[in-house]
Amino acid sequence: MTADVFFALLVFAFVSSITPGPNNVMLLASGVNFGFWRTVPHMLGIGAGLVSLLLAVGFGLGALLAAYPSLHLVLKVAGGAYLLYLAWRIASSRSIGNSGKTAGSPMSFLSAAAFQWVNPKAWVMAVTAMVLYTSPDKPFGSVLLVAVAFGIVNVPCVSSWAGFGVALRRFLADPARLKWFNIAMGLLLAATLWPMLR
Repeated sequence: MTADVFFALLVFAFVSSITPGPNNVMLLASGVNFGFWRTVPHMLGIGAGLVSLLLAVGFGLGALLAAYPSLHLVLKVAGGAYLLYLAWRIASSRSIGNSGKTAGSPMSFLSAAAFQWVNPKAWVMAVTAMVLYTSPDKPFGSVLLVAVAFGIVNVPCVSSWAGFGVALRRFLADPARLKWFNIAMGLLLAATLWPMLR
């Protein structure tokens, strides 16, 4: 992979990681409700889950899904159902967590990593990256480079969304504002399903 192509890959990873989607909406809400440090496992789980998904797609899972479309449907249904459950949890949250005292808890590392496997945006990112930036001449090395690029770029990008949430904490300390913010975030998260349903 030439330097120009690798730079283009980094830009693609940046744009696809920083733009709104299920992960970033959840991190914004988690930053507001739980603070930055309690959200770190969620951020790291997103990065680890995305890299593992990229490697799996690059090393053959994408071909398996193309060969068996019913598996793709199962992933869509499972992902959609889980996304709606998460949207409901966010929308029904009513308190900002302070030093561990909250009705809920932020998403764990393992839950965030596993979520990438049913996250529609993560699948689009993984398949697109592998199609555009891997080389049939050097499949192993190019798949690893794509995974490395996303590993470098993704966590800082998604962390910014948790940071935005933390910046909103003082404003949203008012229970009425927090209630409507969480309802809006839950609805926005549910709305991220729209592209998958078309």
